[in-house]
Amino acid sequence: MPVSFRGKLYRALNPVYAREPLSGRGAELYGGRFNPKGVPALYASLSVMTALREANQVGNLQPTTLVSYDAEIERVLDSRDAGELATYGMDTPALAAATWRDEMKTRGIARTQEFARQAMADGYHALLVRSFAAGASDDDFNLVLWQWAGVAPAKLILIDDEHRLSRSP
Repeated sequence: MPVSFRGKLYRALNPVYAREPLSGRGAELYGGRFNPKGVPALYASLSVMTALREANQVGNLQPTTLVSYDAEIERVLDSRDAGELATYGMDTPALAAATWRDEMKTRGIARTQEFARQAMADGYHALLVRSFAAGASDDDFNLVLWQWAGVAPAKLILIDDEHRLSRSP
């Protein structure tokens, strides 16, 4: 059963993509746990610290641009609903499987990416899912957006009142 999300979201971006914080281009190019290559997605977090953990999962803290959004997203698949996950043949351990990158290499698509593709086809705009980054707790969540725009039903507005990201370097 879809739920709605309304509130602040945070992303810690590679500075290469900082001037396009709404593009989803990095995820589209490389694929992510919950989007296959060729499908744009925005991986956002419900807290600043979760966003930093997500963006810097390997090695030392790297240069990072932190952005925030006001979000009003309808049709969110809540991964805490075991029954809903089961309709897609998924459960929490499958969502957390560290093998998704290996599956992408060997099969061309990971099981979690297939799950995401099915959820998108069913009209879901996003997935609310626990963070699996090192150091994350059971209370650290991400919202993976597959659809977003400046208007409902998947409204995502970058908070940049001073137009800092649009200024020339």
